[in-house]
Amino acid sequence: MCGRYTLTASAEVLQRTFQLEAMRVEILPRYNIAPTQSVPIITGQAPRQLSLVQWGLVPSWAKDASGASQLINARAETIDEKPSFRGAFKQRRCLIPADGFYEWGKDGKPQFIYFEDKHVFGLAGLWEEWKSADGELVRTCTIITTEPNDLIKLMHHRMAVILQPNDYEAWLTPDTPPDHLKSLLATHPSDGMASHEVSPTVNNARIESADLILPFASPQQRTLF
Repeated sequence: MCGRYTLTASAEVLQRTFQLEAMRVEILPRYNIAPTQSVPIITGQAPRQLSLVQWGLVPSWAKDASGASQLINARAETIDEKPSFRGAFKQRRCLIPADGFYEWGKDGKPQFIYFEDKHVFGLAGLWEEWKSADGELVRTCTIITTEPNDLIKLMHHRMAVILQPNDYEAWLTPDTPPDHLKSLLATHPSDGMASHEVSPTVNNARIESADLILPFASPQQRTLF
């Protein structure tokens, strides 16, 4: 699964990477983005720009928003079958910019995963609009996951879908055939990716600090030097 990620790239880098036509959202470095928080996404709507939505999908037909924290991820294999996701898969796909993410290993220790050249990338996502009983319009999103690559499988049995830059346009285009869309949800190879252990402080979603992504040595490890 994907339950925490980072987005520290500047507005200029995001605008260039995703060919944004407008920048109407203030972008600040985020080192511990967690479910139910506000996150920037890119939809297929014009003009191409960042929009802020809540991470944790609320289907348009839901009676309330209580299940959002349970729908932070959607499985690529069944995305066109599950009632919670199939409508959004057909009509409301998005890119979720990131430049790293966290995963917890089998020993429970948090790992930071990123590309060695530190480039920003687009995660495959879906977005929805839900209207509350009092008429409030809430926009939400989910991150699509797939089988892990050789690096991630050491930590978890799922990983976020990292789209290839050449596939961004097809993913956002409304009339891209479903079969082609499903083919884009492939496992990203581990080539060029790296990871290192980070402080367990990242477990606290209220903490935002650049120190969170730094390599961490436990007290026991420090005694060896």
